[in-house]
Amino acid sequence: MSQTIAPVAEATEATASSPTSAKTYLKAAFDHPLFSYRLIIATVAVLLSLGLLMVISSSSVLAGYAGDPYYYGKRQLLFAIAGLALGWGVSRLPEGFLKAMAWPALLLAVALLVLTQTSLGVEQGGNLNWLKFGPEWTRFQPSEFAKLAIIVWGANDLAWRHQHRKLTDIRHWLIFIIMTFSIVVLVVAQKDQGTAMVIAAMILVIMVAAGAAWRLLIALGTLAAIGVTILIILQPYRMERIWAFLNPSLDPMGYNLQPTRSLYALASGGWFGRGLGGSLQKWGMLAGAHTDYIFAIIGEELGVFGALAVVALFAVLACVGIRIANRSATFFSRTVAIGVVSWFVVQGFVNIAVALRLVPVMGVTLPMVSYGGSSLLANLLAVGLLVGCARREPAAAAALAKRAPGGRITTFVRARR
Repeated sequence: MSQTIAPVAEATEATASSPTSAKTYLKAAFDHPLFSYRLIIATVAVLLSLGLLMVISSSSVLAGYAGDPYYYGKRQLLFAIAGLALGWGVSRLPEGFLKAMAWPALLLAVALLVLTQTSLGVEQGGNLNWLKFGPEWTRFQPSEFAKLAIIVWGANDLAWRHQHRKLTDIRHWLIFIIMTFSIVVLVVAQKDQGTAMVIAAMILVIMVAAGAAWRLLIALGTLAAIGVTILIILQPYRMERIWAFLNPSLDPMGYNLQPTRSLYALASGGWFGRGLGGSLQKWGMLAGAHTDYIFAIIGEELGVFGALAVVALFAVLACVGIRIANRSATFFSRTVAIGVVSWFVVQGFVNIAVALRLVPVMGVTLPMVSYGGSSLLANLLAVGLLVGCARREPAAAAALAKRAPGGRITTFVRARR
């Protein structure tokens, strides 16, 4: 009897481990109604966990001088908990509520950006992009939340125009362009060119996804290039950054100091890194090690494989976001998904490119990884929007309805009938 069972068990095991079975299993997982929903949560969870770990590691020396090496790590954990709670709430909001909040969100974003130019504005690192309404804990960065407002308002406006067939003429795009690029102008007024470029790129991607004519996109791109050139000419320090980028040996203790040390960090990590906590550049040599240059510390401590893992996670995030957009039943959800993905991918690319010295220095954080309360809260609210789009996919909504208590009862009653 046992001799008969053994070959059968071996055959079953061989079948289960065969390439065909693995391919079938992967296809079934990929086709599952909740695949997008689960994958986006899993990817964000890994990025967030890695970010918390690397913030603790990269900031331990800086925070240690103040007496608590875990100071920034504990603050980041609190922001992560708050952001996850808020993101969970946003993911459950119905589409109708988000549409109703579109105009209030945009007007509030504009008002907050304007307030940075008043006595409430706080300057940091040469940028006037912070607001403080009293105690230090009230300080935040309005431009991070303005990205959310642009996505929700833009999706609502374009969805309405798409429904009424008002996206066929260039004139139909004027309101969208004026309102969204007014945000860009206000961010430029804060001298935060990196964030302004990320927002502008995000807007252009949304327009591409919504079907804007290429001649309109080329015209906007040309105007943006002219605007950037004018800003560089009017503000000499930006021109000096460009020259430093083009000539690595120029001003080695000034504009080229940070990019050079970032490359040192990445190069010294090798394939497997110095080990978690083993960074040398974080010992006061690389400023912003836990914020703008956290990718360099990842490469130094976790090596090439650690750095590639981060790039791979953002690639997965992009793919699942595009999948959600393609499977969305409404124009609004499709545009929101594209907006969130373009935000994360563009900003992530800029941050990584700066660390690799592929572009001039621009002070933007690595989404969900770098330290920063405003950026992390805004990122997790955006994740909530994306998860909400995944939940509203027709197949996903049906699957989630069956899992709900009322859904199970209804399914049981129908089965009994």
